[in-house]
Amino acid sequence: MAVSHPRSTHGRPTWETWRMVDSLAGKLLVATPELVDPNFFRTVVLIVEHDDVEGALGVVLNRPSDAQVAEYLPEWASYTAPPVVHVGGPVTPDVAIGIVDTPVEPPESWTPVVGDIGLFDLSTSPEEVGGVVRARVFAGYAGWVAGQLEAELLVRSWFVVDAAADDVFTDDPAGLWRRVLRRQQGPLSWYADYPPDPALN
Repeated sequence: MAVSHPRSTHGRPTWETWRMVDSLAGKLLVATPELVDPNFFRTVVLIVEHDDVEGALGVVLNRPSDAQVAEYLPEWASYTAPPVVHVGGPVTPDVAIGIVDTPVEPPESWTPVVGDIGLFDLSTSPEEVGGVVRARVFAGYAGWVAGQLEAELLVRSWFVVDAAADDVFTDDPAGLWRRVLRRQQGPLSWYADYPPDPALN
């Protein structure tokens, strides 16, 4: 599995509901019940890069695979829990993308996403960095060309919510979609109990 450090942008995030003002980097996209594409059904996506020129790039947080990190990147296995590769999205699934939590002064190979969490070049050894608390390895990513994600937001394919560190490194991926929705304010929280198939309710 090749390793990759996706393109780097540093947009300043400012928000209004359902309308992009600047950048969605550092936010979560939570699939609405109407989004039935099997690549994204009930997914939670961390947007790591977004602008109106390059489009958007993110990783799916709640699709663990059976592949072991130790098989591909043994030096990173002890920093990942569970130590499995996550399916980051349908684009270039043979490329590994790293998200790390590092509270110390990060190296140039680290790109901030939210708080102390950022993209990291997995070809760099964690020992060279120092201070890595935890990491997650993703195979592939989710990508949108310029304007595509905005169009999906207009038709309400996604809810846009704040991200938390425990979302990125969750030890319960299967429950992440419901958990993120349940903590939201107002009617949005009601979607946490939406049945996978309303016809069977």
